Amino acid sequence: MSKVKHIILWKLRDDICDSDIASIKSDIKKSLEDLKGKIPGLLEIDVVIDKLPSSNMDIMLDSLFESEEALKVYATHPEHVAVANEKVRPYTMSRNCIDYIVSD
Repeated sequence: MSKVKHIILWKLRDDICDSDIASIKSDIKKSLEDLKGKIPGLLEIDVVIDKLPSSNMDIMLDSLFESEEALKVYATHPEHVAVANEKVRPYTMSRNCIDYIVSD
């Protein structure tokens, strides 16, 4: 069975106050990374919130799943859906995703 990499890049909404950005990003990072061990097949999850000025996105999720099926389970898992709906979507205006098979 082939492992799957799932990478998401988000851009925060333009109308978020500068004074709120750090806490929003930190909350997103903690909430997503806390999913490890709660969702079957989720092997690794890392959220990057400290970016270089050359970046044109604000947050990156880098995750690894044991299979394509495990990624599908994650997508609809209630704990993931709650984080997405409560912690991520209210603060982001764009999302880019790439999923790919990890070669052994």
